[in-house]
Amino acid sequence: MEQVRAQDGATIVLHSTGSGPGIVVVHGGGVTIDVYRRLARALADRFTVHLYNRRGRADAPPRSSPYTVDQEIDDLAAVLEHTGSDNVIGHSGGGFLALEAALRLPIERLALYDAAVSIDGSFPSAWLAPAQAAAQAGDTARSLAITTAGINSHLAAGRLPLGVRTAIIRAFLRTPIGRTMGELLPTTLDEAALILAHDGPATRWAGVSAEALLACGADGPLYYVDQNAALARALPRARTLTVPRSGHDAINRAHPRVVDPLADFFRAPVTPERTRHS
Repeated sequence: MEQVRAQDGATIVLHSTGSGPGIVVVHGGGVTIDVYRRLARALADRFTVHLYNRRGRADAPPRSSPYTVDQEIDDLAAVLEHTGSDNVIGHSGGGFLALEAALRLPIERLALYDAAVSIDGSFPSAWLAPAQAAAQAGDTARSLAITTAGINSHLAAGRLPLGVRTAIIRAFLRTPIGRTMGELLPTTLDEAALILAHDGPATRWAGVSAEALLACGADGPLYYVDQNAALARALPRARTLTVPRSGHDAINRAHPRVVDPLADFFRAPVTPERTRHS
């Protein structure tokens, strides 16, 4: 482990593994870097993979208040500078942050998997207010049940009665990953609100000059497919990839059908920028 000094003087703990060109992973909401260690190991024979916990999680410093995208980008900038990396993987809420960062930072290659962006209202939002209300009332299980159903609109389980879903989540909260997600739920809700506050046309990210791989799982929410297509039309150096037999957590599971396209993307020659958007 190494320590990286953040712009505000806080200490970011860097967990690195492997050898070769560096890749920095910006993890999703509701979890820590622990669920990305399998991904890091799967890429470690070809790349040096750098993991760090984002603010308010595990060994990370506290998050500033009010929560904004700026501190997240500043922290990523510090990690990129420290490691000398210009390759980034962003997942879920981390995908949104990585995309925002690519507007400001010298990122050469950007791979996003199920990036939680909102394009002209594409990201589900109706669930957020009742989930926030349940969390404020101290009912973590109910709030998380509302959240998971709201985000995973493609799952049949999300159509079960709320009381049934809450009972299922209450049992889930007794598992290690469930406890982590329950503890981080306020952070997750804040991140969702931030993502929705940055809703707009795909062209708001047209200034991203990085070569981009916009990936999603075929078994995940369909809105990721549509969002990636819109982003690919707006970004000058982007292409899409829909990974078969893969859901939202497929990048954590690190199956070769996810890992191999990522490795190929980061090893391939840089392609020229398109002269105009298609």
